[in-house]
Amino acid sequence: MRYVAVSRIETHAFRVPLTVPVETSFGIMRDRPAVFLRIEDEQGVFGWGEIFANWPSAGAEHRARLALEDIAPLLLGSDARQPRHVFRDLMRKTRIRALQCGEFGPFWQAIAGIDTALWDLNARAEGQPLRRLLNPGAADSIPVYASGIDNRKAHAGIAGARQAGHEAFKLKVGFDECDAGRVQDQAKDLGTHEALYLDANQAWSREQAADFLSRIEGCPIGWLEEPIAADAGEAQWRDLAEVSTIPLAGGENVAGASNFQSLIESRVLSFVQPDVAKWGGVSGCFDVARQVIDAGLTYCPHFLGGGIGLLASAELLAASGGPGSLEVDVNPNPLRDAFPVPAVVQGSMRLGDGPGLSVERLPDSLDPYRTFRGEVSQSS
Repeated sequence: MRYVAVSRIETHAFRVPLTVPVETSFGIMRDRPAVFLRIEDEQGVFGWGEIFANWPSAGAEHRARLALEDIAPLLLGSDARQPRHVFRDLMRKTRIRALQCGEFGPFWQAIAGIDTALWDLNARAEGQPLRRLLNPGAADSIPVYASGIDNRKAHAGIAGARQAGHEAFKLKVGFDECDAGRVQDQAKDLGTHEALYLDANQAWSREQAADFLSRIEGCPIGWLEEPIAADAGEAQWRDLAEVSTIPLAGGENVAGASNFQSLIESRVLSFVQPDVAKWGGVSGCFDVARQVIDAGLTYCPHFLGGGIGLLASAELLAASGGPGSLEVDVNPNPLRDAFPVPAVVQGSMRLGDGPGLSVERLPDSLDPYRTFRGEVSQSS
């Protein structure tokens, strides 16, 4: 394969003010941010990626500039046809910079977005969807579930998600002592073919999490996600896995191939949830997905952001060949809804046949929300 150099990089940051803030157990989102990244090679082929930007509150603009001003000079001239090599190279070259400023997360997130854009570029060059570049036998339809539903407003949230075609719902918990009772009420209202999941967003100590699990034991709960801190240690996670029949889920706040390998080998999680925009991009997350499936566990990509990252997550799940489902946030978000995200029908999403992620350009409707735009090229 002939060497084709990366010749141009753009980053775009956006913010959408929220009328109704999105609450989690650890904080409140008062706007919806997103950072989209476009990479072009010397032949004019391009690809899009997304960089995690939900936290901290000022993170979007920081990551957009980090990718453009600190990492792009290391990327320009790299072989656009070798995304795995570029991913490893950028991780190596930025290690000391990240160590110097104590910001490994932002560097990893920016590199994840770059990796996704390079895979999109390569799928576009081949004229096929990303999932088929990764796996020629990839599925065209994937299961999905509605996410981002506050358990304190669950009746309205689930009703709206049902109307949008969902048959599985994830409730946010970790707010107060009434969480368990509200979960029990919602579980009683589930339809025959519906499923209920829970996400505590690392809210509790091991003891608090065990108490919560004991109070909902017997409820038809598909999983409890991040009941304790992601870095609490294998012993605490194993203790929780052993005190309840409700499976545990996590992985969005895990980074690094070796850490995922250890997590998978420990088998403390039944559902493993790497985030394509937080670490690994397509290169890292697809490798994790295959390891998860080979271990007999379930790969369920985590995602809560804009439309490009959601499309990439959908393509990854379809390519994985596993039985997992895709997280689809049901809170209003123009930075997601302006993109060609397929509709949900009876709990599933049928993916399109366009090249790459099927994104040609950023929709004009996003222009009022733009807070930053920058670009660099080999000639600049």
